[in-house]
Amino acid sequence: MMIFALVLLTAYLIGAIPTGLLLTRMVGGGDIRNSGSGNIGATNVYRTIGRKLGALTLVGDALKGALPVLAANTLFGDNLYQVGAVSVAAFLGHCFPVYLGFKGGKGVATALGVYLVLSPLAVLGAFLTFAGLVWKTRYISVGSISAAAVIPVLVWFTRGSLPLLLATLIISSIVILRHRTNIQRLFAGTENKFKA
Repeated sequence: MMIFALVLLTAYLIGAIPTGLLLTRMVGGGDIRNSGSGNIGATNVYRTIGRKLGALTLVGDALKGALPVLAANTLFGDNLYQVGAVSVAAFLGHCFPVYLGFKGGKGVATALGVYLVLSPLAVLGAFLTFAGLVWKTRYISVGSISAAAVIPVLVWFTRGSLPLLLATLIISSIVILRHRTNIQRLFAGTENKFKA
């Protein structure tokens, strides 16, 4: 039980590393929280700093989700409730990072990293949903929200695991809730469109 508690804490602390903030500061871009939407995630870094740093932020945030879940699979692979709990802990670290006063990102990239380990097939289905909707609407938020909504169902169909379904429902629900301002802007017609 002590090992599980330590892994949970470590997963949270890894998830809490503010990748976008650290990268923008490293290149002299200042505090990303004072630019664009004020979010520390890959989309805001992409829009305000540039494509390369946005891509690096995406990879870094995804790794924060993937690495703790890979470790949990190795340590607790026969207990999917524990794997699911570690998945949620890493994700919550990104959304509510202790290093930034519990004010973090929306969690899409970190959730992606978690889901890539839990079910690559589910990620493929969610990616197709995301890409199709972003291509059609030009809104990243529409793609992100829709992908978050479908992935628990896809995880259930590909893994058939109740604990992983519960973990993905928690993660996806928080992703959607953290996009509530985007949803409001979509209804108001003021949401920023994606520019390639």
